[in-house]
Amino acid sequence: MTTELARAESLIATIPDFPEAGIQFRDITPLFADGPALRAVVDAVTRPFAGSFDVVAGVEARGFLLAGAIANAAGVGLIPIRKAGKLPRPAASITYDLEYGTDKLEAAQDLPAGTRVLLVDDILATGGTLRAGQQLLEQLGYTLAGTAVLMELVDLDGQQVAGPVHTLFEV
Repeated sequence: MTTELARAESLIATIPDFPEAGIQFRDITPLFADGPALRAVVDAVTRPFAGSFDVVAGVEARGFLLAGAIANAAGVGLIPIRKAGKLPRPAASITYDLEYGTDKLEAAQDLPAGTRVLLVDDILATGGTLRAGQQLLEQLGYTLAGTAVLMELVDLDGQQVAGPVHTLFEV
């Protein structure tokens, strides 16, 4: 790991018992507030996919932040993948299982079929949300160029569900 990436990782704060007791929340806002650290992360996330994507898709909500920075740096567009009811004209939706219940993601179809998409989110946990995002993009006729995250909670084995996923930091 480069010095810049090690510094970026050190900016991720762990907040105990948020949003509920027993949860160790990873707060990435200090990393996003630091320009050089954010740039190091953007470069490291995109490096394996250089030249292989036409647009970046970000999963709501923190995935939007990372995806927007990546899209800007790469000079490409952004596809927001939103929770149900947030888009004025969703073209596709997918329902997926959570630990306790289900959730739904939606996306619009503003690009032609075959567009190469890099799917980005902040964290890989159990893999359900990322897998749903991958399936949603495929449902829209896009080509998945790859999937990348800032952090992976390795004990939850999300790579088995959504892999392969390029991960910068393992926690």
